[in-house]
Amino acid sequence: MSFANMKRNRTDLSKLVEAATNTSGGNQNNSKDERIWYPNRDKAGNGYAVIRFLPGKGESGTPWARYWDHAFKGPTGQWYIEKSLTSIGQQDAIAESNSLLWNSGIESDKAIVRSRKRNLRYIANVLIINDQSNPENNGQVRLFRFGAKIFDKIMDTMQPKFPDETPMNPFDMWEGGDFVIKIAMVEGYPNYDKSSFKSTSQLFDGDEAKLEAIYEKQYDLSEWTDPKNYKSPQELKARLQLVLGESAPKTIQQRVDLDKVEESFEPKTAEAASIEEDDTMSYFAKLANSD
Repeated sequence: MSFANMKRNRTDLSKLVEAATNTSGGNQNNSKDERIWYPNRDKAGNGYAVIRFLPGKGESGTPWARYWDHAFKGPTGQWYIEKSLTSIGQQDAIAESNSLLWNSGIESDKAIVRSRKRNLRYIANVLIINDQSNPENNGQVRLFRFGAKIFDKIMDTMQPKFPDETPMNPFDMWEGGDFVIKIAMVEGYPNYDKSSFKSTSQLFDGDEAKLEAIYEKQYDLSEWTDPKNYKSPQELKARLQLVLGESAPKTIQQRVDLDKVEESFEPKTAEAASIEEDDTMSYFAKLANSD
């Protein structure tokens, strides 16, 4: 979509809210993508940055892409860190294995399912306004990967809960608002509760030449929904069997709705629910150090 068409057909909030309920999405298998930016954290685990979410270029239909992945350690000591085919509407081996265990009715089996549940990820184009620890990033367009906590803040901005709050499209270049990322460590995990959107403002005071230049620098998000960027069911099954130490797949007697299963063991406390997933690069570093 061209910049001119984007301006004429700026996505209204109702379409974005509707898109947020759609579970489609995906990602390529690349944990060291140089396009992806994260705010750095200091030795205490605190971090600060200001970004502006961008509207995307129209290829994926929404300003974000959404996908699921799994990351857990098997009894062999090896890790299963893979994108889930459920992101593109397909079943894969881990989904089937989790269904089998959950249907057994045995609490220890359900505990295993909880330990290897799907993780929900989002990715969007952003303009870095203020990267406090790396100011050379300021003014760059990068991809930002985030979890459900930040997405909830986006939804709260588009669908405020109180009558004195005005809905805002945070992806709009003219009527959106900067997002202030504040990261603090809570019980050993990075917490984003203090992050928030600023008031509505125009990027570059509405200078369309500068806005178009930023618009054209955005990355195509459609690759995160393209099945070719996922491993095949056979590849994922082989990896799962290796991680679990199994020589052959088990027979699935009955499948269950994964979303309903996962809802049953979501965090129940406010403290637990407020914890945002750590960024993927830090996560992989932790795994490397633990082996």
